[in-house]
Amino acid sequence: MNEFDAGLLEGKKRLHFVGIGGSGMFPIVQILHAAGYSITGSDVNEGDIINYERAMGITVRIPHAAENVEGADLVVYTAAILPGNPEIGRAQELGIPCVERSVMLGYVQRLYARSICVSGTHGKTTTTGMITQILEMAGKDPAAVIGGKLPLIHGYGKAGKGENIVVESCEFSNTFLHLSPDTSIILNIDADHLDFFKTMENLKASFRKFAELTDRRIIANGDDANTMQTLAGIDREVVTFGEKEGCDYAAKNIRMVRPAFYGYEVWHGGERLAEVTLSVPGRHNVLNSLAAFAAATLAGCTADEAVRGIGAFSGTGRRFEVLGHTASGATVADDYAHHPTELEATLSAAKQMGFQRVIAVFQPFTYSRTKLLLKEFARVLQIADQVVMSEIMGSRETNDAFHIYTADLAALIPGSVWFPDFDGIVEYIGKNAQKGDLVITLGCGDIYKAAKRMIV
Repeated sequence: MNEFDAGLLEGKKRLHFVGIGGSGMFPIVQILHAAGYSITGSDVNEGDIINYERAMGITVRIPHAAENVEGADLVVYTAAILPGNPEIGRAQELGIPCVERSVMLGYVQRLYARSICVSGTHGKTTTTGMITQILEMAGKDPAAVIGGKLPLIHGYGKAGKGENIVVESCEFSNTFLHLSPDTSIILNIDADHLDFFKTMENLKASFRKFAELTDRRIIANGDDANTMQTLAGIDREVVTFGEKEGCDYAAKNIRMVRPAFYGYEVWHGGERLAEVTLSVPGRHNVLNSLAAFAAATLAGCTADEAVRGIGAFSGTGRRFEVLGHTASGATVADDYAHHPTELEATLSAAKQMGFQRVIAVFQPFTYSRTKLLLKEFARVLQIADQVVMSEIMGSRETNDAFHIYTADLAALIPGSVWFPDFDGIVEYIGKNAQKGDLVITLGCGDIYKAAKRMIV
């Protein structure tokens, strides 16, 4: 899987990106644009990322069309592109080489001497953002590829001039196996993307391969049984973080410093290194930040620099991002959570923040995940005081093999409501949300568009 073509961009000047509006594409576009390549792209829908890209001077066309690739030296496409795409077909007719986004990411990652590749089922974007924030504030000018917009760098990534690149590394479709990390991080391994992996054994085997691609060290969650089982006996340095005794970096004396926000002490080798206070909500961010602390200090930052960067990190786009208020005064936030574990963490944090009610607006993503985890989704969504849902966003799947609908989920959640489109959701929130409520949209699809329509 880890085949690498060192001459991938040799002699190439114009690069065309199919699916250029994706959050995974944007940082690669930023880095290659800064490196002087001529970039064009296409997508099926308008969006914020496309607006940013056009502001950079990049030509983006909607929708996909065969003529868009003409004149390109190389075509880069996302894994979401379906067979029969007209641009890929035309590129092949013209003899233009085509590579999947993860292959290009592997190339970009190798442009930097030291890479920190952040993997895990949950917490990748937050942890990647935290590490980038620490390194940037410490003056190390890192490059970064992040799945959410980091306010400090005004984007989803950057083309740094330092030796470090921080890369969010996704397991889906084994895309992270195109990377060659100097340091890899495994935050956790949970049951997800089983439409692709089929079994937990296959999923863990993929993470094992990723770990084996690591050149220097693996930073691993010592509290997570799946992670530690996956790394058993590996011929690499493994540095652990967690709350358990025996972890190399341990979080101790964890406490809530204000509603939903936590602080803790970092201990290493029997020595108290630092006191950390988080500026992002949720107890789950204790371990995310501890992993970031370990990675940054091992990359040459001081403990004080790590504490300062973590304390200044207030989140990335679509991670408990407060967007504004409804006409009635309800607070509107948006979060990328789309797996029961993530929903439980986000909603638990929301419930600690002192709002009168927490109204969860959830867009299920993919039929396979919804069917496989139906009871878990029903359980964790009930943490909220009110549940509002959209129909399932199928994305890469059709419902022919699954026969699952939001109505099936709603039947398991007393008092929940669902709507076939965002119009119904926006109208319902407008009539029912009140001042003192938190309305939080949840999902990795396009439910954020509904959130933006709710605010005034």
